[in-house]
Amino acid sequence: MPNDTSSRFSRPRTGATRARPRPRRAGVFAGPVPILTAAVLWGTTGTASSSAPAGAPAAAIGAAGLVLGGLLLFLTAPGARALPRACTGGERRLLVLGALAVAGYPLTFYPAVARTGVAVATVVALGGAPVFAGLLGRFTGQSRPTTRWAIATGAAVLGCTVLVLGPELAGDGASVDTVGVLLAGLAGLSYAGYALVGGQLIARGHASGPVMGVMFGGAALFVLPVLLWSAGPWLMTARGALVVLYLGAVTTFLCYGLFGYGLRHTTAQIATTLTLVEPAVAAVLGVAVLGERLPAASWCGLAVLALGIVVLTLPAGSRGRGTLT
Repeated sequence: MPNDTSSRFSRPRTGATRARPRPRRAGVFAGPVPILTAAVLWGTTGTASSSAPAGAPAAAIGAAGLVLGGLLLFLTAPGARALPRACTGGERRLLVLGALAVAGYPLTFYPAVARTGVAVATVVALGGAPVFAGLLGRFTGQSRPTTRWAIATGAAVLGCTVLVLGPELAGDGASVDTVGVLLAGLAGLSYAGYALVGGQLIARGHASGPVMGVMFGGAALFVLPVLLWSAGPWLMTARGALVVLYLGAVTTFLCYGLFGYGLRHTTAQIATTLTLVEPAVAAVLGVAVLGERLPAASWCGLAVLALGIVVLTLPAGSRGRGTLT
């Protein structure tokens, strides 16, 4: 996200005066809880996608879920169709940029999983997202990461790394696919990018529902050719349809509605760190549902990750209200 483009997007609206957005509240239920709820549900995607019929391409599964969920978000969000007309030229460019970032996530993350495995792809994508969000926020002038964010994010990223790499560290240490790691890094950048764009548009006074609806509706159109190209007989089976329905209606439509609401009261930097609970949920489900085993190091990583999440979830003191504290 280049600096010159971002600064152009950040210029205040001229002409008609828009009501100033309401200040962010610091209460636990104002933003963290919806985001954490979405992250918990996101943690079920691995278990759900493992139920897809054999031979279903990973990218096609993600694209199908995004097409369904993105269109649902767009069609059900009041004011989504009118939002582009109500935006300035810079804000419309932000919407397109956000839609591209949304579309980039499933097209990079799922292939990364196929090449490197769930552990490495999850560490690079989700562990890197808070770092990307903090850096992008700093470069665009949207917010400046503070000590509390840095400490909590560092603990969460460390815990996430130990959690998902624990089984790998306990084994014989297979080599990592470089292309897969790069794809996972792009997925983390995409995730941080659309969280930052969505948060910036919401902070300018636009309702979260239309913002998420337009970005995800646009992303659905962007990935539709991928779905049409890679769709096969698996999509017409009952099991394939149920997987896509769950990924689209629950982990996309419901979860990103919650995520957008949470961004009304939580910065993108904190939001991306809170969603590091996703790999923790995925790991627990792997043990409870899929019969996977986690070594002691992974459980220690889970504890460190939980500590970082708690630091960001608890309300900050009144001195830091309205800032990233």
